[in-house]
Amino acid sequence: MVAETGEKYWGRFGAAGLLAFDAERGVLLQHRVGWSHYGGTWGIPGGALHEGESPLRGALREAQEEAGIPDGAVRARFASVLDLSIWSYTTVIADVLEPFEPVISDPESLALEWVPVEEVDQCPLHPGFGAAWPSLRALLPVRPAVVVDAANVVGSVPDGWWKDRAGAASRLRDRVSSWAAGGVAAAALGLGADRWYPGVSLVVEGAARAITDAAGRGGSASDAREDGRVEVVRAAGAGDDAIVDEARRLLDGGLSVVAVSSDRGLRARLEEIGARVESAGWLLGQLG
Repeated sequence: MVAETGEKYWGRFGAAGLLAFDAERGVLLQHRVGWSHYGGTWGIPGGALHEGESPLRGALREAQEEAGIPDGAVRARFASVLDLSIWSYTTVIADVLEPFEPVISDPESLALEWVPVEEVDQCPLHPGFGAAWPSLRALLPVRPAVVVDAANVVGSVPDGWWKDRAGAASRLRDRVSSWAAGGVAAAALGLGADRWYPGVSLVVEGAARAITDAAGRGGSASDAREDGRVEVVRAAGAGDDAIVDEARRLLDGGLSVVAVSSDRGLRARLEEIGARVESAGWLLGQLG
């Protein structure tokens, strides 16, 4: 892609790269070969997108091709987009779920190394990555989670859910799973960057506890563990208590929690422990 100013950008359909983050070892950086764009600098595995390919899948594909990231080893957390109108580059930040050693699997790398977060600035960085790094680093500690009061959300739409509570809860589970895996606009969660891929706790009670967990575990690196983003939490007693307990557990683990319920009493309890609370209508609007 060539801009009117003569600047050239790699990828007719844009490009994307993956910044793998390991809490113990830091971030995975690529030392670029001399003949490549800004050769000799350090950046992240990435490249041109295929036609019709999402930036998330493209970033994961390129990272596997260039760094040998194993299937299922990472999970996307958020994405930041540099949009130049005629061309865009998406940086996908992904958490390492299963530690791995990178493998140079194409001629574009001199080295692939885990670099501690505090030492990244000491490397001669690719200008594009260097410009983005400060904002990306600031977001590394941010981990969003969504806790859903399934009974309240299902009950807000008079579609006959009372005839089959488990079926209605299953349909909500599937919709929420697709929503989270597809990426949530940062503004919806009150966060920076462009899109986030939060984990979701779907709290069910009563007859709805019979639903199964979302199907399709495992998968390939291109799926980045997108399956299983929804955890079904079955309330042993009162649903409200289970929702508060789950939100508190996540908050205590350092996550930023958005809880979904239109129940006034429950909302007050959730806000008291530090969760941000949105209505059932907010979630239904997100789900489209």
